[in-house]
Amino acid sequence: MRVNTTGRARSTAAIALSVAALAACVTTGADPAAAAPPPAGTKWDCSPAYRIEQKLASGTSWRMCWSYEARSGLILHDVTYQPPGEPRPIRVLNTARIAQIHVPYDDGSNEYNDITDYNFGSGLVNLAPAECPGGTIRTIRVPQAFDADHPDVNGLCTTTRSRGHAYRMQSDTPDRAYQAQGTDMLVYTVNKVGWYEYLTEWRFSDDGVIHMDVGATGSLSPYDYDAGDGRGWPIGDGAASYATSHSHNVFWRLDFGLDGSSRTAVEQYDSVVSPPGSGQQGPTATTRRTAVTKELAGDARAMRWWRVVSTAGRNKDGHPRSYEIVPGAGAAYPGRPFTRHDVYFTEYNGCEQYASRNPLDCGAGHGDSVDTWVDGQTLTHPVAWVNVGFHHIARDEDQQPMPVHWQGFAIAPRDVTAMNPLTPPALAGQNGQAEQE
Repeated sequence: MRVNTTGRARSTAAIALSVAALAACVTTGADPAAAAPPPAGTKWDCSPAYRIEQKLASGTSWRMCWSYEARSGLILHDVTYQPPGEPRPIRVLNTARIAQIHVPYDDGSNEYNDITDYNFGSGLVNLAPAECPGGTIRTIRVPQAFDADHPDVNGLCTTTRSRGHAYRMQSDTPDRAYQAQGTDMLVYTVNKVGWYEYLTEWRFSDDGVIHMDVGATGSLSPYDYDAGDGRGWPIGDGAASYATSHSHNVFWRLDFGLDGSSRTAVEQYDSVVSPPGSGQQGPTATTRRTAVTKELAGDARAMRWWRVVSTAGRNKDGHPRSYEIVPGAGAAYPGRPFTRHDVYFTEYNGCEQYASRNPLDCGAGHGDSVDTWVDGQTLTHPVAWVNVGFHHIARDEDQQPMPVHWQGFAIAPRDVTAMNPLTPPALAGQNGQAEQE
């Protein structure tokens, strides 16, 4: 159980750090009011206060705009990637947002849709400088803020972070190896809904990969303890209190705009491994490409993946640019039709913004969840919806506070550049069959 001003339990004490206390330690935008999204189909053009630009140590640059709303919270617009050697930025995404956090409890007593029912974005919390090491914290005017007396929240961190090896290759010369350490640009907020606090993290790597993750932390709800139903885990001394098990089903909505065009294509790849045949030394694998021309509800399987392909641009080798969807570890939740699939591709419709309990008026008879939008339309402007589930069976270590548990996925460039965008100069001529040193 969770109650707050919107009918759900929440602690306002956690929105504690005041704007005044942090003012000397943050960099704010010129205007803390939230940027309004543009009309559907128009180009986003943001002022400097709503622009994020970062050139990483490798020479890769990421650029994007941001806005903020009461439901999804942070929304990214016009995301571009420019690796070393590319003369201009390459558009990747028109928009990206969290589209739902669905939280059903195992005993059937509670079921929450945190984005649309409880205004996830309105629960933005202030970040201490230590939470954004080496970075910048921006001020956001939070619409319908839970803490109505303090709507200006220092809540958007942009910073950089090392991610370890970007590559390593031993040369034929024993004392020589090619290696580089990779760097990410990190953009994140923390939103409190009920007893949970959600870290919404977007990581933009110098090799073109974008990681999208949600980390749940905060506290287990003290109202959701029931020793009698058997659907939980004993927490505390003995077995007097059981924390009720529950799921977190997180949806992301991605509107791709590769090379500046929304008219992208979708492809599904499936590989099948067969036993060795006569005269063969080992098993064989066959990969089949299927063009996804109509709306699709897809399930992740071993050796299955999808990519979104540009129809407007090619790399220097003449290959169409694309981004591959890389699913993260998840637990699909079969309890609701909209959570039963891992990926949905739907034809763009401006009123379809949230994966479940979509509150926008799409007209009479139009369903309010993503599963109902897959109705056979031809894909000309596909929108990708990615669902990653986590079944949370609590443990003693989840108190107190609860360690962050992460769920998410990535999109990775496939043929966006002709070679590894971080290739060292000494190997720049080895495009195609590698030369022996």
